[in-house]
Amino acid sequence: MKALDIFSNFPLWASLFSILFAQVVKVPIEFVTSRKISIALVTSTGGMPSSHSAAVTALATGVGLVEGFGSTYFAISCVFAVIVMFDATGVRRHAGEQATVLNKLVSDFNHFVHEAKQWPDKKEKEKIKELKELLGHQPIEVFFGGITGIVLTLCLYYFGLKPA
Repeated sequence: MKALDIFSNFPLWASLFSILFAQVVKVPIEFVTSRKISIALVTSTGGMPSSHSAAVTALATGVGLVEGFGSTYFAISCVFAVIVMFDATGVRRHAGEQATVLNKLVSDFNHFVHEAKQWPDKKEKEKIKELKELLGHQPIEVFFGGITGIVLTLCLYYFGLKPA
């Protein structure tokens, strides 16, 4: 095995391309739905489509195309994909919902303290950084992330980036 073999690893490149595509396409999707442009979405978690789901389904699809859909490698990558997508809609999503509640509690507490003691306004550097609320995904985001990974991998495979 040569060090440069990584450049011909189709499942790897299909997965990386799917992550990049899913992250970039979040910006126009957000614009269409909210009329806001947020370039920061390219590097953030959460949102439509799920880049985690796109990556793992691209990996499983790429492994299936290269190694065969009856191979042990496909089975491993497929189970891995299911676990990642389940986590995206479960644990990570609930952590995001909890962050929303905690941010509200912090906001309400800060407002109460400000009014009760009439504290002067805090300087910008003293403000508490809010917890990240967009951690996980809605099931529909995971579904479309998965579809994105599969479709992009099939397109890459059948339209020119087949492994040697």
